Formats: sequence, structure tokens, C-alpha cells
Amino acid sequence: MQITDFELIDTQVGLEMSDLPAAGWLPAVVPGGVHESLLAADRIAHPYLDRNERDIRWIENRDWWFRASFVRPAEDGRARLVFHGLDTVVDIWLNGAPLGHHENMFRPAEFDVTDRLRDRNELMLRFSPPLLGLTASAAGAGLRERLDAVFARFAEDPAFAALREAEDTTSAAAEGTMLTVMPIASQRRKAAFSWGWDFGPRVPSIGIWRPVELRVQRTAVLTGHHIRTYSIAADGSATVGVLVEVDPFGADTELTARIALIAPTGRRTVVELPVVDGRAERVITVPDAELWWTHDLGDQPLYDVSITLSAGMAIVDHTTDRIGLRTIALDRGPDPVGGRLFRFVLNGTPIFARGANWLPADMLVGSVTPDRVRALVGLARDGGMTMLRVWGGGIYEQDAFYQACDELGMLVWQDFLFACTDYPESDGVLADEVAREAEHQVKRLRNRASLALWCGNNEVQMLHGVAYGDHEPGDWGHAFFYHVLPGAVAEFDGRTPYWPGSPWGEDSGAGVAAVNGATDGDRHAWEVWHGVNFGPNARTYDNPGDARHYRRYADDRGKFISEFGIHASPELATLRRCLPPDQLYVHSGSFDHHNKDSLKNKHDAVLRIVTGLPETIEQYVDFTMVSQAEGLKFGVEHYRRRQPHCNGTLVWQFNDVWPGFSWSVVDHDLTPKAGYHYLARAFAPVLASFRRDGDRLELWLSNSGRAEVTAAATVTIAGFDGKEHLREDVTATVAAGDSRVVWTGDGLELTADRYAWVDGDFPSNRLFFAEIKDIPFGAPHLDVVATSTGRGTASLAITARGFAYFVHALTPAPGTRFHTNYLDLRDGETATIEVTGLPDGLDPTAIEVKAWQPRGETR
Repeated sequence: MQITDFELIDTQVGLEMSDLPAAGWLPAVVPGGVHESLLAADRIAHPYLDRNERDIRWIENRDWWFRASFVRPAEDGRARLVFHGLDTVVDIWLNGAPLGHHENMFRPAEFDVTDRLRDRNELMLRFSPPLLGLTASAAGAGLRERLDAVFARFAEDPAFAALREAEDTTSAAAEGTMLTVMPIASQRRKAAFSWGWDFGPRVPSIGIWRPVELRVQRTAVLTGHHIRTYSIAADGSATVGVLVEVDPFGADTELTARIALIAPTGRRTVVELPVVDGRAERVITVPDAELWWTHDLGDQPLYDVSITLSAGMAIVDHTTDRIGLRTIALDRGPDPVGGRLFRFVLNGTPIFARGANWLPADMLVGSVTPDRVRALVGLARDGGMTMLRVWGGGIYEQDAFYQACDELGMLVWQDFLFACTDYPESDGVLADEVAREAEHQVKRLRNRASLALWCGNNEVQMLHGVAYGDHEPGDWGHAFFYHVLPGAVAEFDGRTPYWPGSPWGEDSGAGVAAVNGATDGDRHAWEVWHGVNFGPNARTYDNPGDARHYRRYADDRGKFISEFGIHASPELATLRRCLPPDQLYVHSGSFDHHNKDSLKNKHDAVLRIVTGLPETIEQYVDFTMVSQAEGLKFGVEHYRRRQPHCNGTLVWQFNDVWPGFSWSVVDHDLTPKAGYHYLARAFAPVLASFRRDGDRLELWLSNSGRAEVTAAATVTIAGFDGKEHLREDVTATVAAGDSRVVWTGDGLELTADRYAWVDGDFPSNRLFFAEIKDIPFGAPHLDVVATSTGRGTASLAITARGFAYFVHALTPAPGTRFHTNYLDLRDGETATIEVTGLPDGLDPTAIEVKAWQPRGETR
């Protein structure tokens, strides 16, 4: 029985339940939280609009009381009250008597209320301010003090100071709440991003964010199960471990678990096992196993699992699940070119992981719907991605996320939820919560076909190493990442690889950046955008634009790039929904408020080089999208050319927590940016890409599939005036999981007025020979024929007269999708864009289509 009809009220901190007012209660959104409830009651302005975030800070400093009534269930038995998610510090009363205290949003709170139920019951919860009573831990405060000193030394360096000259440094500390609050917040098991990050506001969710239910159990119950694939035999059979966990309370006869695995073809594998000491387990053989693959490598057959618990002849409990049969491993073998590999192996096949970092789909995590989550995962799959990393500063996602990844063939890199600060492991309460949370989440997610990796944290070792120069055991979380968490994975999962942190590795030559080196482990490539200038790719630059330019990706020899990214604006339509009309200009107060990075004008230094500086908000949208899209394309092509020495690229970041300026490739309205569409082409299983070295041009083929590929290609070098200077045909074979040069041209005239183009058995690609602002594209004309193809669907046939760069359709309404967008069209070429999700009554001829129009100036 679910309990949903809650009311809420706020009071001063510490008010006793007996002093609660009788009036003033509001309907509460459950699952959801305080902010959602206040919005529904029209008591606050939306925090995402304008600068309203500042006006709701008071919410996190009040007590919030939730109350509900429910009747005693008709059936007899043990009654357990389960809160699947409480955010975060809460005291609970049932019928006026204390029931318990909880302060971890990442694990359920469960209470036996068998002897406390009445015919009618009153439930009361008080959520205290999440950080009430906390001061900065010694670990967190020490880390911040040392990092401040390190950054101060950087600032004194003449080269570093030159990079900051003439930039907007006034905003650098304005959004520094993350650095200020994390030494305090690290003591609470609450999503770190709640307190504001460089991609989102400070809107800490509070309340009942997952369902509340009353369970009545008459006798023994199923408490968990694990179906895990050990190996795949040459005859196609799978060796599978089966575990069923049982709470045998009240059972006075022998318990038996019956497990049935039903393949999509209908073939059944059934086993009956006795329950001994609360467990029933066996290793079985599943003949003719239908294997689960990522969507680019094969199908995603999911077996239906039916588990029945019987006491004697009576069935006492039953559950179902859907699982995939596959093996997953992390190859850490030697790399022939030096160092060690970091390579996922799926069903014995090495893979190149192509994907992005996943953030919570909203700041208000309790009200994110399963449909929204599924839509986002679908966008990732349609964008050619094969892996999503659930970032350690967010949340363990709802079931709909993992189910969608299972169904759509997406691997999941799952961080445990620790990020960017030291954690005081000596705090006994915190240590106990971490252990309980790890057990719960590992048991919850271990059956997911999509689960590829458990990772200890995000950037904890990296920042600790920068601050202290080592990663020795100490009161900073070391015990969590090297003992508690891997211990939980080993005990409760036993098959999924564990990795201590991201980034992490053992690159002895990288100094303080050892965990973020190039010869071992995964790395975060923030040389681009942030201009990070220590570690394996350190160089000296005369200006900030060059220090942050995406050309620096070409220096990166990392084995697996788990973060890299570039800022870009969302579409103008998204901005219009969050900025007031009088604030729709570049660097207005509201504009900059929706950019949580520092400096607010950080992108300008790169735009001066790539596109020229924008003069209007329309240009800002286009110019930043170009910078992001071209940069991510450049980076992914470089990393894929390095396969099999580099074996993964996860872009930072996939989605947004609110409507703002960030590194996302899909904005908060679920509208893909140009970068998304560029990535979709760069993530194709077979990629053709150019590499230039002076007057030498190389064409590479990168094959991330399971089988050898033989492809025919046509290489062209032409001018934007339409004149063709070179055309050559080539046929090449590339082994699975390899990348190599298949064509070379030497002594070529590679000038700004020319471009290289390749067509073939793969998505077409091109290379320009100058920055975008310096290319003479001319003034193309677009002929657009829009045709309605059904309710809510249409097609746009676009023909270019002259070379047309950055051809794109603008989204007419949230929910409208283009199957492709942001295209290059040569003179006379036609591209068709399929449109879905059009609002009723919208004439597709009203969809605006435009191409690149350079109007910026280099200043």
C-alpha cells in the first residue's frame, strides 16, 4: 500500500510537534519535495526563471513538516513502513511516538510497525536544514586551504597571470558556493550538486523524493536475487550463477525457491533450490544463450526472470525481473606502445566506449518522471552513444534509467556518490552510512545488463593529490575508496569491475597529476576549456584562447578519456523560456546568472580565435555551438584514431539540471545542441576522419565494430568556389577494434579557401584548413521543401546553392525532434531532416532553417 496524500508546512528550526499550527498546511508533492509543493501552490516563483534562485535560499534554512493519515491494512502479518527516499535529515513519528531518524537520501529507511498500528494512523516527518549543526570537517577544510594555496601559486606565475589579463575576474568568486560548502556537505549523504556546481544553481532538494509504502508480510519473503553470467562457452551456452536471498521469518516448513529464466525465443531454463540460512544458490547452464550487446554491436535480448518462494506446497512470495546474459571485464593489460590499457571487454570483445557523462535530469530530483529519463536515454542511443557515466556528484538514478539502458543497449559506468572534496572517514556515523548505502545500491543494481563499472568517486584522489602531493591512507576517504566500496562490490556483486575513482591511474611520470596521467587509467582532459596547465600535457601559452583551444586534444595520449568538454549556449528558444525579454542580451545580469562557470566570459578568448566575438545573443548561440561542436568533433576523431591504445571517450556533459549555459550537448528542454549532432556522426561505428600535418593530409578509418570492415571511399579536395582540385578513390580494410591510415596526400595546397571531403560506406566527413571565421564560405542560398508526413511529423528537404555550413532547423517547440541537424551541404546537395513531435496545428513550413552567417569581428 502506497501512502501519497501528504501535507506540509514550514516552521522555525527546532519547533516541537506539539506546537505545530493547525492551519496553513499545503498539499505536498510526494514523491517530490518542498520546492515542487511550493511551486504547485504558487507560493514561490520558479527558481530557474531570471534570478529567482536567490529568492528561495530561505527554504534550506527552515524545518519542513510532512504529515499523512492512513488506515490499518485488512490483512494480518508483519507490517513494515518503507520510505524509499528521504532527502535528507529527517525525524519520523507514528501516532505521536518517535519512530526513527534518517540522514541519507541514497538508501531507504525501513521500520517494523507491526505493534504500533491503529485503525487510523498519523504519520509525521520533520525535515531539518540539511547542513544544520555542521561545520567544515578537518579533512574538507584542510583540502580547501591547500587548494587555495596551490591556485594562489598558479596565479603568481607570470604565464598564468597573462592568461587572465583583460578577462572578467570579478565573477570568479561570485559563484564559489561549491568550494565553500563542500567541506561541510561532505559529512551528509546528499547529492553534492545540490549546493550549486559550475553547471547549475544552488537549489538543494528537500522532502520525500521516493515513494512511501506499507508492506504487510505474512511469512517468509524474498529480499533479493542475483543472476550473473560467469562465462560463455564455445557451444553458445552460458554459465550462470543464481542467488536468491530470503528473510525466513515466520516460516515453520522447508522453503524452496523456483527460478525460471525465459529467453525472448520462449526457451525456459528452470531450477528449484532449497533455502538454507536465508540463501538459495547454484551455478547453472543456459543452453543457446541469447547474448546482450550494446546497440552498435548486436541485439539486446532480455530474459524474463520469475522467482517463486514456497513454504511446503504454499507459494508465499513471488517477484519478477528482466536480465541480460553477458560478460563484462576491464582489460588492464600492457599496451604495446607503453603503459597499460583501460578497455572494456563485452562478451569477450574489446570495445571503444563512446558516450557522455550523465547528470540528474533536474535540480528537483524527486519530480523527474520516468518518461523524461527514458527520453534522455533514447537521445543518447540515437546519438550513437554506447556508454553513460552516472557522475559522482549526482544521484543513483531511478529504475527507469537502468531499464532504458538495458533495453536500448547502453552501458553504464556507475560512480559511487562522492565528488571533488575529502571525506572524513573517521566520522563513525558517516562511515556507517557509506557502508549501508553501498550494500543497498550494489544489491539494487547488480542485475542490470547495462552495468559495466562501479567507480569509487569523481575527482577526489585528483584534487587530494594536487593539494597534498600524495594519495597515502588518511582521513580523506581513502578507506572508502580502497576498502569499503570495493568490499561491497566484491561481496554483493562479485562480477562487475570496480575502479577506485575517476580519474585514477598509476602514471609515475605525471607527478601530482599521477591519477590523471596519460599512460595508465582513465583521465579528465580539462586542458581544453579550463586551460589546465599541469600534468602530461602542460605547455606555455601567450593567451588564454590558445590555452583553452580544442587543438590541445591532439596532444592527449590518454588511454580512456572519461571527461572532456566545451561550453555552449542552448537554443535561443530555451533561453527565451528562462530569461526575461529585457535580459536577452549577452552578459546581462540574468544571462550571466545562468552561467555558473567562472569566468563568465571564459569562452570569449576561444571565440576570438574560432568564430570571432558575437555581437548579438543570436550570434552568441550560434558561435558557442560552433565552438563546442567543432571542438568535440576534433577531440573524438583524435581519440578514435588512437584506438586500440585509447579505448573510450565520454563527453562532459550529456544533459542539463536546469536551463543554462553549460557543457551539455542536450539542453534542459531536451533539445539537442549542434554538438550532439556532430557527436552522432563522430560516434558512428566506422568513422572516416582526416589528419593534417603541414601540407600532408591523411585519411584514417576507425572501426569500433565486432567484424573486419572493407570500405570504399572517395577523397575530394575542393574550393568553396566549387572548383575541384583532387579526387581519388580508395578501398581499405580495417580490422575490428583498430584504426589506421588508408590514404595519404603529400605536397598539397591546403589553404583557407579549400576543404577536404570524404564519402563512402560510412557517414561523410570533412576537414577545413582554417578557423571558421577565416573561411570564405560565401553566402549560400537554401531551398527548403517542408512536407507534412502525419500527425506531428514532417520532413524538410534542404538543397544548398553554394557551400552551406552549419545548416540547421530551429526547434519550434519543446519536444520537437530532428533526426539529424547542423549539416554541411555542398553546392547542389540535398539533405532531408525527419521531424517528429510537432505541436498540433503547426505548419511545418513555419520551421525556420538557416545556415552559418559570420558577422562577428576579431577583436
